[in-house]
Amino acid sequence: MITEIGIAAGDIWHYLDQRGSGTLDELAKTIKKDRSLLLMSLGWLAREGHISLGDAQTGFRATLTQR
Repeated sequence: MITEIGIAAGDIWHYLDQRGSGTLDELAKTIKKDRSLLLMSLGWLAREGHISLGDAQTGFRATLTQR
């Protein structure tokens, strides 16, 4: 499962790098992975400080952080 989360996190990273930001719905539509897997991957990226993640009101909009 950790490998699947990591692969999905990479897919999310590439999506955000190309498009700037995205909601959970946009990510699910484009990446075509289970929403629960995407949420785990978003959590991982957020915990590591790689993304900023909004709340339910923003559709869990994610953006890459500046490093």
